[in-house]
Amino acid sequence: MIVRPLLRTCMPVAVSVLLLAGCTLGPRPADDPGTGASPDTAPVEVKILDGVVPALHRDGRLFTGGQPDRPALVELAALGVATVVNLRTPQEMSDTTKVRYDEAAFVDSLGLRYVTIPLGGKEYPYTPAAVDSFAAVLGAGRELVFLHCLSGSRAGNLYAAYLARVRGWPLESAWDRGMAMGMTPLPFAQMLGADLVPAAR
Repeated sequence: MIVRPLLRTCMPVAVSVLLLAGCTLGPRPADDPGTGASPDTAPVEVKILDGVVPALHRDGRLFTGGQPDRPALVELAALGVATVVNLRTPQEMSDTTKVRYDEAAFVDSLGLRYVTIPLGGKEYPYTPAAVDSFAAVLGAGRELVFLHCLSGSRAGNLYAAYLARVRGWPLESAWDRGMAMGMTPLPFAQMLGADLVPAAR
């Protein structure tokens, strides 16, 4: 069995992993026609003038970030976002101490498309099917898309898994892109349906 390193050796040991069997580092990644992202460019951090979106980044036609407030959604719509994809679970969204408005209704009032792909906990596990659902959203048009969770981590994970699973980016390239957009390690592996083990030292 061939075991190849997923991450550069300069990565912190806490997140250094090896990927097993069948998923190996490949050639230079191709541009992503789904988002317009290119391996030759880096995602950019976006600052909005009104409202709050934690860890907001843009890569091609995709924005990722944390939970937006209403003014932020208005500004994102003004920037051209036409679809909002929410990864938070129904239980999270029903907590009115943390989300003080009906996001689905507000997005609808702005004339935007609203999609939910809940991720988190036993009821909504991280799976390759979630990646496929997201790919279907991106494939439905060429408008700007805003993908969000609470902090931006799940959004970065789903995007990285999409680049690897759907667009065929080498795992290291997809990993780096996701890390640049706020992801944390574990869900990436689960959404690829791959086993990860700690790197030997």
